[in-house]
Amino acid sequence: MFLVIAIAIWVCALVIWWVASNAFRHSDMDKLKSRLLGTNKAKKSKANAQNASLIQTEEKGGLLATRLLKRYQLQTKFQELLEQAGMRWSTHRLVNTSLIACVVGWALSWVLLPGQFQKYSYVPALFAGCLPLLFVMRKRSARMRRFEEQFPDSLEFVARSMRAGHAFSVSLEMIHREFQEPLAGEFRRTFEEHNLGLPLDVALQKLAKRVPSLDVHFFVSAVLLQKRTGGNLAEILDKLAYVIRERFKLRGKIRAISAHGRMTGTALTCIPIAVAVIMFYVNPDYVRFFFLDDVGNIMMGAAIALQLIGYAIMRQIVKIEV
Repeated sequence: MFLVIAIAIWVCALVIWWVASNAFRHSDMDKLKSRLLGTNKAKKSKANAQNASLIQTEEKGGLLATRLLKRYQLQTKFQELLEQAGMRWSTHRLVNTSLIACVVGWALSWVLLPGQFQKYSYVPALFAGCLPLLFVMRKRSARMRRFEEQFPDSLEFVARSMRAGHAFSVSLEMIHREFQEPLAGEFRRTFEEHNLGLPLDVALQKLAKRVPSLDVHFFVSAVLLQKRTGGNLAEILDKLAYVIRERFKLRGKIRAISAHGRMTGTALTCIPIAVAVIMFYVNPDYVRFFFLDDVGNIMMGAAIALQLIGYAIMRQIVKIEV
């Protein structure tokens, strides 16, 4: 009964917060429209005028989770992670999703686990709370991989455009019409920042920050160096595209050679987990020792720690940077 009441209170709080945030958002939009149309006759104070902004990038920090993120300086990192993943989520939405998943995981484990194991419901709850963050990180990795696959073709496209007589900034603007996301969106943003008055070197450095790829850093360094010292930028971009493609070929060969090692590491990690699950149903008394006895708790914790360390070592052995 207590669990049902707690979940109901949590859902009600989320609904109230959602309604209030939408109301404030619509109110801000109405004020913005009235200011742009010149129909707002109310006089604002000097302090409010300084704090007003047409493009609001700072999130409202009314939630406790958002305040904690700001205190521990995690909000900026989460914003960069969501931006690199190409997701239109806010940081408080990510945190709220993690909290909801944590509560649901705790509730399900409390209901499904036997009575003597209910005190360990926090373990699946923590795992469920990490699932939204893992989802965002997986989306980020997939997006960065698609960007790197399209990047050599875009460099050759810029080189051909410059040989045809177009300026470098115009070539960047043409990329978003000829290529697909995510490369088109990133270069369109770079061109728009430069077109609105941002220096080209600063816009390219922001591109390198948004896309943490070694190839992009090479591209930005080559363009900035050519801008300062001169030279044939089209030839430089062609050679850079060739080097990137060769790196892709070498990386594919290394992944094919190290596939056996990755499969071995995954199998050796999953075997103890599968044996533990089977023993939990076949011989519960044998497994109960690791949960109810203090010595069993120490043994289980040491086994999990050693298993994670072994998996990390095997991953580092087969991980070869190119």
